[in-house]
Amino acid sequence: MINFIPIFPLNIVVYPGEQLNLHIFEERYKQLVNECFTEKKSFGIPAVIDSHVKELGTLVQIKEIAEVYEDGRMDIRTEGIRMFKILEIIRSVPNKLYDGAIVNYPDTIDERNINMMRRIIAGIRELHRLLKVTKDFKKNDDELVSYDIAHHAGLSLHEEYELLGLLQEDQRLEYLKRHLNKIIPIAGGIDKLKEKIQLNGHFRELKGFNLDL
Repeated sequence: MINFIPIFPLNIVVYPGEQLNLHIFEERYKQLVNECFTEKKSFGIPAVIDSHVKELGTLVQIKEIAEVYEDGRMDIRTEGIRMFKILEIIRSVPNKLYDGAIVNYPDTIDERNINMMRRIIAGIRELHRLLKVTKDFKKNDDELVSYDIAHHAGLSLHEEYELLGLLQEDQRLEYLKRHLNKIIPIAGGIDKLKEKIQLNGHFRELKGFNLDL
């Protein structure tokens, strides 16, 4: 399926099923959020890496506008729906401040390997123990999929994007396994991993990427 979606490019990778809180303060994205919430439409968050909008991103829906401030700024809660691939960016959407894109939705294979998942969850908990970090996955272990735990594994932004591009659950789990095998032995001295893991879940004030640059 190919269709048009409004886009909100951000310097993050969002996964299907992810609960993402955002603080909206730019006029174009206030317009985007108000329209999408009122019309019950979804919008896309393509990843911005090294100042470039990447072709992959995740379609999200607004679950709640948690707070609206006097100047129009908003705190919103969103949820990732599905991964998309940009075919064309639309820079001039009539009567809109924001940009859009023509996208399609690559097919994914989401069959779960429970035994491998259990080993990876154990590895992530060992990583957190070494870093003295406590995280709640908010699901029972047997309900978790790779997207639920990827942000908790201390991946770099480039690595999170690579994982988004893997279309099979087994591939994503294998990617996480290799990462954990590499990082756990040196985890005790990596402060940035702790900071990255702790940030997940808070309202994030992220400036949308300017496509005119």
